[in-house]
Amino acid sequence: MNDAAAGLDVVTLKAMRFHARIGVLPHEAEIAQSIEVDASLWVRRKTGAVTIRDIVDYRRVYDLVAEVVAEGHVSFLEEVAERIAGRALELALVERVRIAVRKPHVALPGPLAYAEVALERSRG
Repeated sequence: MNDAAAGLDVVTLKAMRFHARIGVLPHEAEIAQSIEVDASLWVRRKTGAVTIRDIVDYRRVYDLVAEVVAEGHVSFLEEVAERIAGRALELALVERVRIAVRKPHVALPGPLAYAEVALERSRG
C-alpha cells in the first residue's frame, strides 16, 4: 500500500541551516560549523474539516531541530539525526520520519560537496 492510500501525507523541510559543534576532532568540540538538516514527516491525514490541531506546524518542526542542534557538542551526525527523529515521532499525527544531516565542510584530501547521514524511523 502506498502512502496516499494509507492516509499519510508528507511534510518536508529541506536544507535547514544551523551552526553546531559536531565531530570527533578536538577543535570540532569548540568551534561551531555549518550543518544542513532535511526533515520529512509522514503525517496521518484527518478526514473531514481540518483544523490547526489536525496538522503538523512547520514552525514546531523547525524549532525541535534547532533545539537538538543547540544541545551541545556531539561526535557524530548519526546522533543528531537520531535525536531529531525521536522528537519528531513524539509529535501528534507523525507516523514515520526521514532525517538527513549534512556537513558541507569536511576535511578530506579531495573535493567533496558534503558528508551526509540519513535515517528513517517509524512510530512503534
